[in-house]
Amino acid sequence: MAAAEAADTQLLLGVGLIEKDTNGEVLWVWCYPSTTAALRTLLLRKCCLTDEGELLHPFVFGQYRRTWFYITTVEVPDSSVLKKVTHFSIVLTAKDFNPEKYAAFTRILCRMYLKHGSPVKMMESYIAVLTKGICQSEENGSFLSKDFDARKAYLAGSIKDIVSQFGMETVILHMALMLKKRVVVYHPKIEAVQEFTRTLPALVWHRQDWTILHSYVHLSADELEALQMCTGYVAGFVDLEVSNRPDLYDVFVNLAESEITIAPLAKESMTMGKLHKEIGQLIVQSAEDPDKSDSQVIQDIALKTKEIFTSLAPFSEVVDDGRKRVLNLEALKQKRFPPATENFLYHLAAAEQMLKI
Repeated sequence: MAAAEAADTQLLLGVGLIEKDTNGEVLWVWCYPSTTAALRTLLLRKCCLTDEGELLHPFVFGQYRRTWFYITTVEVPDSSVLKKVTHFSIVLTAKDFNPEKYAAFTRILCRMYLKHGSPVKMMESYIAVLTKGICQSEENGSFLSKDFDARKAYLAGSIKDIVSQFGMETVILHMALMLKKRVVVYHPKIEAVQEFTRTLPALVWHRQDWTILHSYVHLSADELEALQMCTGYVAGFVDLEVSNRPDLYDVFVNLAESEITIAPLAKESMTMGKLHKEIGQLIVQSAEDPDKSDSQVIQDIALKTKEIFTSLAPFSEVVDDGRKRVLNLEALKQKRFPPATENFLYHLAAAEQMLKI
């Protein structure tokens, strides 16, 4: 148990405080431990206090170069000891994806800052969580790291909601993720973008890989450069200008208009056939079953995915003393699958690094 707690506490990277004063100035006020200038600039951009609009986003999260950030923003009530501050944001950076965990912790830190007006109490709580995985206070609430399981975070989104919006077209998203394609999602509201994008990696549950998720990206050079270093990803944007950047996506999802577009250069590897119709029908039937939970729908899709990999097995051979499976392309061609199925299995093998180099 102690080892598990120690492993969990090593996930936190830092805590920071951003304030907006009565003159409308937004400042990075404090952090522990230190942070880089580049990350500080990024976090100021993500924090809604620097936006021109007055809209407050209570909680946002995202990833930049394998560092996750979680930002909770509050308005300061007149009763607070913070007399010259109108709003502030608490920023946590960490190595893991767990929005619910860090939203809960940042809320406690916000209450502390509203009450004491000094980062000292926040730092004490941060160090307590860092070293013991727990912080307790009667007036501000308690936080226990181990209450927030990573698997719960993976299952927190709703696949059923996605299928009810996109129906059979959900299979395009499944196929794109299976083939490790670049999926860009647009909606003007960051909350909608985050809810949708965080759910997509569950379509390829066999990988359980949320490092592909970049739920809040700006069209800034540093962020786009980091994004383009990834082989496949799910990236969320609130700027429609991203639709004019075909270099960033293979599949573009306009969430506001319920439209999915496959980029011209990705069409060849994403040709659909009978197999995809089957997968699409399975996804829709499972998601529309009122007796099935979201996790059961994910399980159904995962079983179908396993079947696909099983169908690939007879055309692969073991190399490197049993350490690696590679595709035998001749054997696959001899099977005479429909062209779209053969094409998909070939590109799937490529995505899984099963091609002979």
